[in-house]
Amino acid sequence: MKSPFFGEFMGTMMMILLGDGVVAGVLLKRSKAENSGWIVITGGWCFAVMAGIYTAIACGSSDAHLNPAITLGAAVVSGDYSKLISYMPAQMLGAFVGAILVWLQFLPHWKETPDVDLKRACFCTAPAIRSTGANLLSEIIATFVLVFVVAAIFSKAVGWATGLTSGLGAYLVASLVWGIGLSLGGTTGYAINPARDLGPRIVHALLPIAGKGDSDWRYAPIPILGPLIGATLAGLLIRFLRF
Repeated sequence: MKSPFFGEFMGTMMMILLGDGVVAGVLLKRSKAENSGWIVITGGWCFAVMAGIYTAIACGSSDAHLNPAITLGAAVVSGDYSKLISYMPAQMLGAFVGAILVWLQFLPHWKETPDVDLKRACFCTAPAIRSTGANLLSEIIATFVLVFVVAAIFSKAVGWATGLTSGLGAYLVASLVWGIGLSLGGTTGYAINPARDLGPRIVHALLPIAGKGDSDWRYAPIPILGPLIGATLAGLLIRFLRF
């Protein structure tokens, strides 16, 4: 049963369930976590990433990418693009199923929440100020940081210098995601992951969510293209520096 495909699917599903789950808890009416704020959302996503990484590894994916941008960045570094074929569909499917579980978890709360934008935000990202160029640049920069620093964390130099042990990496990557959310996430909601945004956005479009609005497909290309561009740029620099 264990396999890289299953691991990426399960890990991404767990990450989205907990990550979009904390957003729903903060935004939806009559949730006990309502209005608890950005720190709670970014912290929740940190723990969501950590849980997703451990789940992916336990279920068969030693890479635990959970993110097409990470998979693409790794492919640019190595020159081997074969994992894109199996990992990216698994990540998309995992994000899709995780978003459905979020809808089920908060089932009574959708009809209690009149704001259609808040409902959509529980599934996918939107910019604080809508500006195509600036929004794209934000996603490129944030994803560049993600891919580049993840590579630095697992580089031979850092591993040797700090005595990096097996299992610690998930804590460090999760902390990095928390830092990106706190420092760079205020502009676009830091998708930094095409599957994380597109899979739940499709779910939002398909599910019979009480009183929902549109799924904002006009913005949807930004959290797909931005992370892929940022990951490619980071991969090229990592390859040049030979981490």
